[in-house]
Amino acid sequence: MRLVLAIAAILSTSAAFAAALPPPPDPTAANLTPAQIQTRAQDACLITQAKLMNVTREDVRGPCACYAQRTVRSMSKTELANFRATGYFDDATRQKALGFIDQCKLKRPF
Repeated sequence: MRLVLAIAAILSTSAAFAAALPPPPDPTAANLTPAQIQTRAQDACLITQAKLMNVTREDVRGPCACYAQRTVRSMSKTELANFRATGYFDDATRQKALGFIDQCKLKRPF
């Protein structure tokens, strides 16, 4: 019984640790222009927000365009380089993006 509990504790700790790790880098992001990054952000927003709000993608097209445009325009050269290296927003960009989710009247995904 102790062995089973010990294994369960190790597995749950491992799963929690794995969930805290960033996703693997996306090599397709390496040469994206700011406009292409904006398109990716908007596409992800459309998918996520349509599910969160239980509406069609068309219903959130304007707010998602607002979010993507403001987020990418706010990114520094370093933040753009970080996106190109990984394929996702770094912590600084994520903080800005959360503010734009609120400003553009979208739902936070958590």
